[in-house]
Amino acid sequence: MHVLLRQLLSIVALLCASNATASAPATWPASPSLLELDTTYGIVSIDTSEYVYESRLLINGYEVDPTIRGRLNISYAFNLPTSGAALVSIDTGNDVCPISYRWVILDQAGYTLSPSFGSCSGQILVSATRTQFTLKTPSPQKPDKIDVYTYDGKTIKHTVASLKP
Repeated sequence: MHVLLRQLLSIVALLCASNATASAPATWPASPSLLELDTTYGIVSIDTSEYVYESRLLINGYEVDPTIRGRLNISYAFNLPTSGAALVSIDTGNDVCPISYRWVILDQAGYTLSPSFGSCSGQILVSATRTQFTLKTPSPQKPDKIDVYTYDGKTIKHTVASLKP
């Protein structure tokens, strides 16, 4: 599992280094996908179900509170000095907005779940600093814009950035 985590972190590092501006790639990269992530502070895992949209998010084998269910994937992971973070994609099967995201932050005190966020797209670019996580995705309302979601461990902030010509 540690090899998978290292590979995932390497992919994330490459993506972060190559996309520091608000520009959209010609083709959005496919997001990594894990069902289990072993961190210093615990194990984030997906309990799959025979029913497509009934998988559950677990921390150390226990369902998180509030419950997160759907077709779930651990899309990105970051190892920070005092915590571990995982971005979970949630597909509920809703035709209008099928995909949303939540950050899971694990530390010595336990875990924190971000509010649900996203622009309903599976096309994402993700980066992190010591104090903030950023997710960029095409804006569904404005094709020439990118939705930018930042999370500081407490609040999700949504802004819209112009694409560079």
